[in-house]
Amino acid sequence: MSATHGQRYVLNYANEKAGKMAPGAVSAKNSFTVNAKGQVSVGPLFLMEKHNAGFNGNSHDWQYTLIMPNGQTVGTTKGKGKASVKFCHECHNAVAEDQDAMMFLPEELRVN
Repeated sequence: MSATHGQRYVLNYANEKAGKMAPGAVSAKNSFTVNAKGQVSVGPLFLMEKHNAGFNGNSHDWQYTLIMPNGQTVGTTKGKGKASVKFCHECHNAVAEDQDAMMFLPEELRVN
C-alpha cells in the first residue's frame, strides 16, 4: 500500500536496470483499493518516462503522467494539468540521486 499514491495498492513495472536510467526508460504503476467488504476498485495509472538531459531539471528529466481508469489524463509534466503532477517529482526527488528519483521495493517484495 502506498500512502503517497492515495492509500492505494500499487504494482510497479519498470525497466530491469536500477540506478541512473537512460532516456526512454519507463516505470508504470497501476493501482487499486480494497474496501472493508473485500471489493476491489481500480485506481489511476501512474507513469514515469525518462527524457534526455534538459527536459526538466526540476524532475531529474522524468515526465510524470497521471491517468484515471476512464482514460482521462489528469496531468503530465510540462503539459496539460502539469500542476496536478508536481507533487510526483517533489516526492520522488526525496530519494538518493544515485537512484535517479526511483523508489525501490524491498528485495523480498520484488518479482523478476
